[in-house]
Amino acid sequence: MDYLEALQKRYSVKKFDPSKEVSSQILQNILQAGKLSSSSLGLQPYKILVVESKEMLEKLFRAFHNASQISSCSKLIVIVSKKTVDRSYIDGYFRHISEVREIPVENLSPFRRNIESYTESNVDVQAWADKQSYIVLGSLIFAAAMEEVDSCPMEGFKKDLIEEILGLDTEKESVAVTLALGYRSEDDDFQRLKKVRKPDEKLFKFI
Repeated sequence: MDYLEALQKRYSVKKFDPSKEVSSQILQNILQAGKLSSSSLGLQPYKILVVESKEMLEKLFRAFHNASQISSCSKLIVIVSKKTVDRSYIDGYFRHISEVREIPVENLSPFRRNIESYTESNVDVQAWADKQSYIVLGSLIFAAAMEEVDSCPMEGFKKDLIEEILGLDTEKESVAVTLALGYRSEDDDFQRLKKVRKPDEKLFKFI
């Protein structure tokens, strides 16, 4: 599918068809797009949880104020951002670069110094990691549209409750945003509405 056509067709689904499942292969394609998403310094200060279990989705239902998307979606992606980037995380990152690119880790020292200078400065690591999570979200939404899978990015949830249900270590990580995946229900009337966006002249400015 042409990507503009896919994005024109895409909308934030309000109700999925619970009888339709996103296949494992298509799900993997979407997740790989998230993996390949751009990330500041390449650090990927987040992880991506995929909730497939109907039992777990039922538990999470009340954390989303009983949203119909949660009760009807095929999968729920939860992007969890890091609150801190410590030395052990950076160590692991550079070991991985060394292995993948087959270069001595010592050769990466200048790059490491740049990263440590940034992460050890007064930067709000959690806010920075949340921004990185939203870049991933955009990649996942785009990939889903190209796979003709419907989606709905979701905020406004009870973060503390989701973190409790998922057993997250809230000293180190936090739920940033979520994305429901599935296939639109025939009785979701929002699919029949025209997409509303700013006209070009109000959105774009060429300098």
